[in-house]
Amino acid sequence: MKFLVINGPNLNLLGSREPGIYGATGYETLLRMIANKAAALGSTAECFQSNHEGAIIDKIQSSVGNFDAIIMNPGAYTHYSIAILDALKAVGTPCIEVHISNIHQREEFRHTSVTAPACVGQICGLGLQGYLLAMEYFVSHAD
Repeated sequence: MKFLVINGPNLNLLGSREPGIYGATGYETLLRMIANKAAALGSTAECFQSNHEGAIIDKIQSSVGNFDAIIMNPGAYTHYSIAILDALKAVGTPCIEVHISNIHQREEFRHTSVTAPACVGQICGLGLQGYLLAMEYFVSHAD
Protein backbone atom coordinates (compact mmCIF):
# COMPACT_ATOMS: atom_id res chain seq x y z
CA MET A 1 0.00 0.00 0.00
CA LYS A 2 0.95 3.60 -0.56
CA PHE A 3 0.09 5.84 2.37
CA LEU A 4 -0.22 9.60 2.36
CA VAL A 5 0.32 10.93 5.88
CA ILE A 6 -0.87 14.50 6.32
CA ASN A 7 -0.13 16.58 9.39
CA GLY A 8 -1.74 19.94 9.95
CA PRO A 9 -0.84 23.10 11.84
CA ASN A 10 1.90 23.09 14.46
CA LEU A 11 2.66 19.38 14.20
CA ASN A 12 6.10 20.31 12.87
CA LEU A 13 6.75 21.53 16.44
CA LEU A 14 6.35 18.10 18.03
CA GLY A 15 8.81 17.61 20.85
CA SER A 16 8.87 21.28 21.81
CA ARG A 17 5.18 22.21 21.63
CA GLU A 18 3.33 21.42 24.86
CA PRO A 19 5.26 18.20 25.61
CA GLY A 20 2.89 17.46 28.50
CA ILE A 21 0.13 16.98 25.90
CA TYR A 22 1.97 15.87 22.76
CA GLY A 23 5.08 14.21 24.23
CA ALA A 24 8.78 14.94 23.88
CA THR A 25 9.37 13.04 20.62
CA GLY A 26 10.24 15.35 17.73
CA TYR A 27 8.62 15.48 14.30
CA GLU A 28 11.65 13.97 12.52
CA THR A 29 11.44 10.94 14.81
CA LEU A 30 7.75 10.54 13.95
CA LEU A 31 8.64 10.58 10.25
CA ARG A 32 11.22 7.82 10.80
CA MET A 33 8.71 5.78 12.80
CA ILE A 34 6.19 6.05 9.96
CA ALA A 35 8.75 5.14 7.28
CA ASN A 36 9.99 2.14 9.29
CA LYS A 37 6.46 0.87 9.97
CA ALA A 38 5.46 1.27 6.33
CA ALA A 39 8.52 -0.71 5.24
CA ALA A 40 7.79 -3.42 7.81
CA LEU A 41 4.29 -3.71 6.33
CA GLY A 42 5.66 -3.92 2.77
CA SER A 43 4.28 -0.47 2.08
CA THR A 44 5.46 3.10 1.50
CA ALA A 45 4.49 6.35 3.13
CA GLU A 46 4.81 9.93 1.98
CA CYS A 47 4.57 12.45 4.78
CA PHE A 48 3.36 16.02 4.34
CA GLN A 49 2.95 18.79 6.90
CA SER A 50 1.53 22.25 6.42
CA ASN A 51 0.26 25.07 8.53
CA HIS A 52 -1.91 26.19 5.60
CA GLU A 53 -5.40 24.85 4.95
CA GLY A 54 -5.23 25.25 1.16
CA ALA A 55 -1.97 23.29 0.94
CA ILE A 56 -3.57 20.45 2.89
CA ILE A 57 -6.58 20.46 0.57
CA ASP A 58 -4.29 20.40 -2.48
CA LYS A 59 -2.44 17.41 -1.00
CA ILE A 60 -5.68 15.55 -0.31
CA GLN A 61 -6.75 16.16 -3.91
CA SER A 62 -3.41 14.79 -5.15
CA SER A 63 -4.17 11.45 -3.48
CA VAL A 64 -6.45 10.29 -6.30
CA GLY A 65 -4.69 7.56 -8.25
CA ASN A 66 -1.46 8.09 -6.29
CA PHE A 67 -2.21 6.71 -2.81
CA ASP A 68 -4.25 3.86 -1.40
CA ALA A 69 -5.05 5.53 1.91
CA ILE A 70 -4.65 8.76 3.85
CA ILE A 71 -3.69 9.02 7.49
CA MET A 72 -4.34 12.55 8.65
CA ASN A 73 -3.90 14.59 11.77
CA PRO A 74 -5.62 17.83 10.79
CA GLY A 75 -4.60 19.56 14.02
CA ALA A 76 -6.87 22.49 14.87
CA TYR A 77 -8.53 22.22 11.43
CA THR A 78 -10.26 19.13 12.85
CA HIS A 79 -12.72 21.36 14.63
CA TYR A 80 -13.74 23.80 11.92
CA SER A 81 -12.47 22.99 8.40
CA ILE A 82 -15.47 22.19 6.27
CA ALA A 83 -13.12 22.66 3.30
CA ILE A 84 -10.95 19.71 4.42
CA LEU A 85 -14.09 17.64 5.04
CA ASP A 86 -15.30 18.44 1.53
CA ALA A 87 -11.91 17.55 0.01
CA LEU A 88 -11.90 14.17 1.76
CA LYS A 89 -15.42 13.46 0.54
CA ALA A 90 -14.56 14.57 -3.00
CA VAL A 91 -11.54 12.32 -3.49
CA GLY A 92 -12.90 9.14 -1.96
CA THR A 93 -9.45 7.99 -0.82
CA PRO A 94 -10.04 6.20 2.49
CA CYS A 95 -8.75 8.18 5.47
CA ILE A 96 -8.20 7.58 9.15
CA GLU A 97 -8.07 10.66 11.36
CA VAL A 98 -5.36 10.51 14.03
CA HIS A 99 -4.86 12.66 17.11
CA ILE A 100 -1.92 12.29 19.45
CA SER A 101 -3.88 13.47 22.48
CA ASN A 102 -7.33 12.33 23.52
CA ILE A 103 -9.40 15.19 22.12
CA HIS A 104 -12.36 14.07 24.23
CA GLN A 105 -10.45 14.76 27.46
CA ARG A 106 -9.47 18.27 26.44
CA GLU A 107 -11.32 21.56 26.02
CA GLU A 108 -14.96 21.29 24.96
CA PHE A 109 -14.32 22.81 21.52
CA ARG A 110 -11.90 19.96 20.74
CA HIS A 111 -14.54 17.27 21.34
CA THR A 112 -16.12 17.73 17.92
CA SER A 113 -14.42 16.76 14.69
CA VAL A 114 -15.98 18.14 11.54
CA THR A 115 -13.55 16.11 9.41
CA ALA A 116 -14.17 12.67 10.97
CA PRO A 117 -17.45 12.02 9.11
CA ALA A 118 -15.43 11.66 5.90
CA CYS A 119 -13.07 9.14 7.51
CA VAL A 120 -13.10 5.38 7.96
CA GLY A 121 -12.36 5.93 11.64
CA GLN A 122 -10.60 8.04 14.22
CA ILE A 123 -7.72 7.14 16.54
CA CYS A 124 -7.05 9.49 19.43
CA GLY A 125 -5.17 9.49 22.69
CA LEU A 126 -2.63 6.80 21.79
CA GLY A 127 0.24 9.16 21.10
CA LEU A 128 2.36 8.67 18.00
CA GLN A 129 1.36 5.01 17.98
CA GLY A 130 -1.95 6.07 16.43
CA TYR A 131 -0.26 6.67 13.06
CA LEU A 132 1.22 3.16 13.08
CA LEU A 133 -2.07 1.57 14.11
CA ALA A 134 -3.82 3.32 11.23
CA MET A 135 -1.33 1.80 8.78
CA GLU A 136 -1.86 -1.65 10.31
CA TYR A 137 -5.61 -1.25 9.94
CA PHE A 138 -5.43 -0.36 6.26
CA VAL A 139 -3.02 -3.19 5.45
CA SER A 140 -5.14 -5.73 7.30
CA HIS A 141 -8.29 -4.53 5.51
CA ALA A 142 -6.84 -4.24 2.00
CA ASP A 143 -8.95 -5.78 -0.74
